[in-house]
Amino acid sequence: MRKVLFAGGLLLSSAAWAQPVPPATGGNAQGDLSVTIYSNDIALVQDVRQLDLPAGRSRQPFADVSASIRPETVGLAAPDTAVVEQNFDYDLLSPTSLMQKAVGETITLVRTNPGTGVETRERAQVLAVNGGVVLDVGGKIEVLRDDGLPVRAIFDKVPDSLRARPTLSVSLDSRRSGVRPVTLSYLSGGLGWNADYVALFDEKAGTIDVQGWITLRNTSGTSFVNAKTLLVAGEVGSGNEGNQMPYRPRPVNNSIRRPGTETAAREQLGDFYLYPLPERTTIADKQTKQVSFLDVHGAPASSGYEYRSTWLASSDKPESAASVLTFSNSAKGGLGDALPAGTVRVYMRDARGQPQFVGENRIEHTPQGSELTIRTGDAFDVNIQPSVTERTRLSASRWRTTMRYVVSNARARPVTVTLIQGGVPWWWADTRIVDESLKSERRDADTAVWKVPVPANGSATVTVTFETRN
Repeated sequence: MRKVLFAGGLLLSSAAWAQPVPPATGGNAQGDLSVTIYSNDIALVQDVRQLDLPAGRSRQPFADVSASIRPETVGLAAPDTAVVEQNFDYDLLSPTSLMQKAVGETITLVRTNPGTGVETRERAQVLAVNGGVVLDVGGKIEVLRDDGLPVRAIFDKVPDSLRARPTLSVSLDSRRSGVRPVTLSYLSGGLGWNADYVALFDEKAGTIDVQGWITLRNTSGTSFVNAKTLLVAGEVGSGNEGNQMPYRPRPVNNSIRRPGTETAAREQLGDFYLYPLPERTTIADKQTKQVSFLDVHGAPASSGYEYRSTWLASSDKPESAASVLTFSNSAKGGLGDALPAGTVRVYMRDARGQPQFVGENRIEHTPQGSELTIRTGDAFDVNIQPSVTERTRLSASRWRTTMRYVVSNARARPVTVTLIQGGVPWWWADTRIVDESLKSERRDADTAVWKVPVPANGSATVTVTFETRN
């Protein structure tokens, strides 16, 4: 009889295995793997295995499936074969689970005298495993302690319900015997990806070099060996969504200044873009893997400053403008691809030519042909001080408001600051600009934009008068 050993005092202490434990399945049982990974922690696994099936009914174990499998999504197809029943065994073999399954059973304790090295053996019944192991040893109650004394627990067998690896057991009814391909497919959690971008901005040349990386994450509890991997940019719907869920508005994508209208030259699946990895890869459990998917040099880009003022904002001191980087992902004069959501990390070279990190921000899924502006940080030398200089009630439903924006520039060169006035309360049905010292552009019903030129080591003032009515 093959026996299993448990070493240590308390249940969660280290264990040493004296000999192999069943089931003895060498290597990895996965077949020809294809893994499609979505960006919202879900993946489709398709596993084609060559199995020698007998005629009639048989139970076939599929080891090395994902530990985060969604059993209700399992599909299995094999020529001349029907599925009768399937079970997912996710109670994995470990020192803890082995001892827990032994409650009420008899095991063998092996103690070693630290002075003489002599081993003694005695049978013990496991009474409880609740934060520790309680035993009945010859009619006396004993607790295994983590006191440094060498004690091993030997089990007569591994319970049938414990598996060394996550295993799906399927009962099949085959009309004939022989080897044939069996295709197993299922959805799994614990697999996800996002894009990361490294951007080197040359302010003098007005260009940007961008390298895009796909970052894969696997926390599913299972490694996927030599898999064809396909990434889908977009969030697919989940069965957890429903009317009972609280309403959560989607965040405003402030990075896209002008949405693109170009179709990217890559495969699409419905409304999603596909990013296949060029070669098969092993996605190991508890691993983060990066693969390059974008490498562009010398795309046009520009830096600038931006300040967003809230409605009726009055500040008693100047506030920093945001440093922003503007570029395009159009086919001509841009990055030339649809951009999956991720973080853009921006670098610039210092006077010694060494690239230095200057800020980062996130972009959402961006169609090709878009103009993007990302905020990289707060400006040191460019500041804005907004204030309400006059506010008059014209009638029960009308107000006139004059605002002033003082923009200062401590840099040795002139700059242009994009001043954005937004946030007009929704209850004002009509908001108009009746006077302004600089011509504005209306982006939408409650947002006005001014491009403010500011001289080197100088300042500029913009005054605007609004009329609001409900």
